[in-house]
Amino acid sequence: MPNSAKSIRACFAAALLLSFCATAALAQNPYIAVIEKVAGAVGFYTEDGKSLGQVKVGSFPHEAVLSADGRLLYVGVNGVLWMTEDKLGANTISVVDVHAMKKVADIDLGRFHRPHGIALVPGTNRLLATTERPFGLILVDPVARKVIRDYDVRGKSPHMVIPMPGGEWAFVSDTDSDAVAAIQLHTGAVKLIPTAARPQGAVLSPAADRLYVVNTDGNRISIIDTAKQEVVGSIPTGKGPGRIALTPDGQTLVYNLQFEPAVGFADIPSGKQVAMVPLSGRPLSLTMTRDGRRVFAGVQDQDKLIFVSVPDRKIERVIELPKDSGPDPAIPLRN
Repeated sequence: MPNSAKSIRACFAAALLLSFCATAALAQNPYIAVIEKVAGAVGFYTEDGKSLGQVKVGSFPHEAVLSADGRLLYVGVNGVLWMTEDKLGANTISVVDVHAMKKVADIDLGRFHRPHGIALVPGTNRLLATTERPFGLILVDPVARKVIRDYDVRGKSPHMVIPMPGGEWAFVSDTDSDAVAAIQLHTGAVKLIPTAARPQGAVLSPAADRLYVVNTDGNRISIIDTAKQEVVGSIPTGKGPGRIALTPDGQTLVYNLQFEPAVGFADIPSGKQVAMVPLSGRPLSLTMTRDGRRVFAGVQDQDKLIFVSVPDRKIERVIELPKDSGPDPAIPLRN
């Protein structure tokens, strides 16, 4: 056989081997990090549901956010199962190394207890977190591992926080005040924006000119003009929306419906809910992959994580998690 033919075959075999190794390695890398609220842990799973490891973080973690480089996961350790409980709770944010799948630090929040909503300030490495004891919003330096500023949210039960691009403003859902607080981060100035009953999760439009806020008891999505800082419309939904995501084209809102139970879809141009995917139990969370093709809904009381296809509007997969894990949000680590 000519040397050139042997070289081609050898190169092809090497390429196949590299491809196989890359595929095998990818299969063993975590696809999602699941905040296992009841277990007080973060579980790491492959795309097909194989458990790769579990990291204990503290009592009743609720929400989490990835660092900009995807290397670290910041997890708010709330300390109570339900936001309605009248307890002091915990006061830390755990820092988890995603690739090593281990906790590397705890950030002590001092007098600020029950961190809940958590987000990165765009263009910085700083964190914003809502707190439930006392009601407020804090700015955290995760490198120095300390709180560097706090803000009055002028309302009760601050739940989720959505910072604007540029890092000048952040919006906080004051759930028990039926309002969203627009907070200027440099000055601390606050404007309250009345919404329907019990605002919780929210998502910005691609242009950041609209904020879509789900109202759990109002069964609707309030549409806020972020420049005018006022509600300019609403979209009726099914029962009990709590978290919300938006497809990258800015056309379709996807949200969990806690009291149907289901995942709902709303068309922004028509302003209508257009579909629901029924689920086996009450979903308390909903997150979306970056490409917008899949959402994850955690069914806490059934220890299940449900994958829903956004284009097909159907259940793709149900992952049975360990007993008493109590999944809340699943944080996509890829796509």
